[in-house]
Amino acid sequence: MSISPTASRPRRARLVAAATVGVLSLSLVAACGSSGSSTTGASSGPVTITFWGWAKGTQDVVNAFNASHKDVHVDFQQIPSGVAGGYAKISDATKAGNAPDVFNVEYGALPDFVSQGAVQDITKLVPDALKAKYLPQAVELTTLANKTWGLPLDAAPQALFYRKDLFAKAGITTAPTTWDEYKADAAKLKQSDPNTRIGTFFPDDPSTLEALAWQNDAHWFTGVGDTWNVTMTGPQTSQVTDYWQQLISNDLVRVQPSFSQQWTASLQKGETAAYLGAAWGGGVLQSTLASTPDAAGKWAVAPIPSWDGKPASGMLGGTTFAVSKGSKKAQAAVEFATWATTTPEGIQARIASGTSSMFPADQDLVASAKAAFKTDFYSGQDIYSVFVDAAKSIRPAWQWGPTMTLTNNSMKDSFGKLGSGGTVPQAVEGSQQATVAELKNRGLKVAQ
Repeated sequence: MSISPTASRPRRARLVAAATVGVLSLSLVAACGSSGSSTTGASSGPVTITFWGWAKGTQDVVNAFNASHKDVHVDFQQIPSGVAGGYAKISDATKAGNAPDVFNVEYGALPDFVSQGAVQDITKLVPDALKAKYLPQAVELTTLANKTWGLPLDAAPQALFYRKDLFAKAGITTAPTTWDEYKADAAKLKQSDPNTRIGTFFPDDPSTLEALAWQNDAHWFTGVGDTWNVTMTGPQTSQVTDYWQQLISNDLVRVQPSFSQQWTASLQKGETAAYLGAAWGGGVLQSTLASTPDAAGKWAVAPIPSWDGKPASGMLGGTTFAVSKGSKKAQAAVEFATWATTTPEGIQARIASGTSSMFPADQDLVASAKAAFKTDFYSGQDIYSVFVDAAKSIRPAWQWGPTMTLTNNSMKDSFGKLGSGGTVPQAVEGSQQATVAELKNRGLKVAQ
C-alpha cells in the first residue's frame, strides 16, 4: 500500500526544495570523493561487510540475511544506542579510518554525519523504484540537496496510549482529539484522583517536544541558497512550548526522565494515565508493564490530539542505514540494507519476539509487522490501523539540522531547571541561540 502526505504535491515540492537547498553546501563537502570507486562492491566471490547497530532484533536480521545470501556476508557488531555512545563510537572510528561499511543512524542525526563527511552519497545505488517503496516523509529525511544518504528502516508516527479504566473513572468516555480536550481531560483525571496525571514531560528527551512542534507544522531548519534558516521559536513552536509550560505550571503532567524507574512506577501504580509516544511505543509500553499484574487489557491506542482536531503527526524517532564514506563495498552494503528494510523476511526476523511494534518505512511490509505483533495487551485492538492513519498525516518537509546533538543537549540542560525557575520556552530559545552559534562556528551561513 502507498501512503502519501496530506499536503498537496505542489506545496510539498516547494517545501522540500526550501528544506534541501540550504544543506547543499554541507552535502557537497561530504560528497566529494564519496562516489566512484567507493561505491563498487566485490566483482566476484562473497564479500564481507561490517555493520554496526543497536536496535533490538538486529542480530536476528543479520543471521537471517547471512543464511539466505552467498554473495554477501555481514559481520555485525552491537554498539550502544546513538545517544548513549554509539554515535561517538562511529565518529571516532570514522576519524581513525576504520568505520564499519554500514551503520544505523537515526533520522535526526543523519545530517550531522553528512556534514562531518562520515557517510557517502548512495544516490546511484538507490533507484527510483526502491525509493518509491518507502513512506515519502521518510525518504525526505534521507534526502539532502537532492542526494540520497541512507535507506529508511522504520517510521515513527505519533500516537496516544491511554488507560481506558482510568479515563472512564474520571468520566472521560473517548480519547481527546484536540489539545484543548487533552488539557481538560488532564484536569478531570487529577480531580478524580489527586495522584493521577494524564502524562509526562520528559526533561531528558527533547524529541517528544520536537515531534509536537513538527506536528504543528513548525520548520526549525530550512534553507535559502547556501544559508541555513533556524526558526526554533516561531509561532507554531511557541504555541506548543507555551501549552506544555502551562500543563507543567498547573501540575497537570509529571516531569520525569523518559523510561525511568519513576516513570515506570507511576504507570504501574496507575498514577500516569496516558503516554504520548510513537508506533514503536506500543511494544515498549507492553514490555515495560509485562510484569505488572492486570496491566494487560487496560491500555488502548488513539490518534494523537491535534490543535484543530484534524489528523496531524510528526515523527518521534526512526532509523536509517547509512554507508560510511570510506567503505569500498557500498554496493554490498546497500544490498544488505535494502533486504533489511524491504523484505518480509528482514522485518519478520527483527520482530520475531512478537513484542516490538515496529512500523516499517516500506509500507508494503506493514501487514507483516502487524501479523507478528501480539495485541493481547491492547485487548486485541488493531493498533496498526491507528499507526497507518497517523503515518498518512505526518507533516511533510520537516528538516533536521546538522547540529542536533548540540541542539538537544542544550535543551536537556535547560529542561533540568524546570523545577527551579526555568521554563520550556526559555529552554528552546536558549537552544536556538546555541545552535546558531555552533553553525557559525562550523563556518555555515545562518539566517534567523
